[in-house]
Amino acid sequence: MRVGSIILPLAGSLLAEASSVSGGCSALKGQVNSALFYPDSAVYEYEAQNFWSNTEIMSPGCVFRPQSSAQLGEGVKALVAANAQFAVRGGGHMGIRGSNNIDNGVLIVMSNLTTLELSSDQSIVSVGPSHRWEDVYAYLADYGLAAAGGRLGPVGVPGLLLAGGVNFYGNQVGWSCNTVVNYEIVLADGSVVQANKTNYPDLFWALKGGSSNFGLVTRFDLETIKSPKVWAGTHTVSSEYVDQFLEAAATYASNISDPKTHIVPALVPGDDLLASVILFYDSEDTSYPEIFKPFTDIPAVSSTLDFKTVSEFAAETGAMVVPHINDVFVAGTVVGTTYAELLQGISIINTTFFEHLPKLYDQIPAANISTIQLDWQPIGADWMKASEEKGGNALGLDSSKIYLCYAEVVEWIGSSYDDIVAQWVEETTYAINNATQKAGLYDAFNYMGDAAGFQSVFPGYGEENVSKLQTIAKKYDPNQVFQTLMPGGFKIY
Repeated sequence: MRVGSIILPLAGSLLAEASSVSGGCSALKGQVNSALFYPDSAVYEYEAQNFWSNTEIMSPGCVFRPQSSAQLGEGVKALVAANAQFAVRGGGHMGIRGSNNIDNGVLIVMSNLTTLELSSDQSIVSVGPSHRWEDVYAYLADYGLAAAGGRLGPVGVPGLLLAGGVNFYGNQVGWSCNTVVNYEIVLADGSVVQANKTNYPDLFWALKGGSSNFGLVTRFDLETIKSPKVWAGTHTVSSEYVDQFLEAAATYASNISDPKTHIVPALVPGDDLLASVILFYDSEDTSYPEIFKPFTDIPAVSSTLDFKTVSEFAAETGAMVVPHINDVFVAGTVVGTTYAELLQGISIINTTFFEHLPKLYDQIPAANISTIQLDWQPIGADWMKASEEKGGNALGLDSSKIYLCYAEVVEWIGSSYDDIVAQWVEETTYAINNATQKAGLYDAFNYMGDAAGFQSVFPGYGEENVSKLQTIAKKYDPNQVFQTLMPGGFKIY
């Protein structure tokens, strides 16, 4: 069983387990009848399956679909009084079993919290937790605007923002969470508060990377970005150019001199190894900027680079997201300050990953492997300084270093291979970490949005930030409702 799975306390009999189920659902039945759905209903059937990955599918005892933040508050209060376990699903894109679903307990879904509106001066967009980023971008495109959100259209709004948020505009505005100016949040006592830089400022800071440890966010108010069109797409090259491609990634990471840029270089093994990079330039009239030449000078086997709206681009990248398969993402990070160090880090990760691949292929038929990918995300000084200028966050990164985050991705067909994949990614990640530690390039930061259930996230934020997060969590949730009754996700204890 994966480390990220929920393990319910054993009561000694199926009867006791059934009692636990009826306890949570019964507690809600007296309070929020109109928003409660059981397994014999169409709503339950839909919501219990409305997840991106098969890994997330479980069997909740009932579904609670609140119509408002106030009704959600009533439900939380009832669940706490009954000492009943629950899970919460926003966009449903975190592919860790038990992170946003639950067996037997109450599944709270945010599907009806659908706020999506602009402020009168169009500087702030208010977004409910039901939305995926494709909804937000499509809405903003009509105004020539964008937001610092997910790079794949199907990614959910709340998960990304509460994890920190890697985004296309990071070198201009920092982490996505640093563009949030206000959170509407339901606390453990059922109250609904507005957290911002003047009202609950400690809670406001903690939500910027602290995930769901403090309450349930029912609205995000975030800054818009004037960005009518961008020049963006994927530039894919053949395996003979892999070394040149990795050198291009290190060149960019070591000197991110143009804040309008964003890249995601990736290697995709298959019948033929391909190297493909997402290139993004925030301009409606400049193509092939100089900083991208190390990539674009490599002959492409395919390219989608062109002018488009962010909405169109997120739909393009979103087409790579295959729903209803099994998947795992694993996060890691190396740090450096020079081209040589960053290239060494990339090379170690790449070599170790590919050395371990044959073991996976030996255990799973090729027809059952949907996707394998290794990608990198450079986070440099401009990104972190922009975040600090907006009040900072809980992530604890040091602007004197260049962080090269990476993600291992495996997507497969057939749950009978779950344990094989889980063991392989743990062994491979352990080997990568050992190798980068030996080289003096390892960093403990694991980006939550790409982390696997067996990984630790908060230790990478640094002792000071972890202590601060613990203090804030105890202040607003003294009984640890969001650590014990809501067991899914990464926890601050």
